[in-house]
Amino acid sequence: MARIGVLALQGDFREHIHTLRALGAVAHPVRLPRELDGVDGLIIPGGESTVMGKLMVEYGLDQPVRDLIAVGTPTWGTCAGLILLSRATDNALAGQPLLAALDVRTRRNAFGPQRASFEADLPVPALGDPPFHAVFIRGPAVLSVGADVEVLARLENLRHTSESNESTGQGTIVAVRQGHLLGTAFHPEVTGDPRFHEYFLGMVRGARAEQQM
Repeated sequence: MARIGVLALQGDFREHIHTLRALGAVAHPVRLPRELDGVDGLIIPGGESTVMGKLMVEYGLDQPVRDLIAVGTPTWGTCAGLILLSRATDNALAGQPLLAALDVRTRRNAFGPQRASFEADLPVPALGDPPFHAVFIRGPAVLSVGADVEVLARLENLRHTSESNESTGQGTIVAVRQGHLLGTAFHPEVTGDPRFHEYFLGMVRGARAEQQM
């Protein structure tokens, strides 16, 4: 049975834990480094990326999380979590810590402020049909990706104004995977559709199987 830690310093960690448990995983909140011991996977939820990043440093979690990622532990960042995983972000606030693990460049609040939050049906081939109903709440966008990053989903109607977005003409990149790292610009945990969580648990099972070989 997969054991998943969910970073619980700030943000919507409870919804992730509820969804994971409904799928049969063992899920628990992570607030201290010792609570990372023995996890098979880690989720960094949505929230406020600057606050979450600074709290990670204050609680001594930043380096232990980097160490987990370095040894191949599947890690998923949603919304703010995607920003924290990114190697770079265009408009970070002063003092924004980043884990700098996922080879993407992101932009905070790419679709506007809280009142500009919206929902969209996204084709996600990795999840099959039907399209995934995605909820964007002050979401980031992925402006560019490294050679090893797989684009899982794009938002067809561009809603942000960055002129440097690599995906212009093809749709804004909003979900990516790079090996054992997963990033989504939206909030799968609030939709009632567990397919992204199932996809992540599949990544966890795959990583465990590789370790046993």
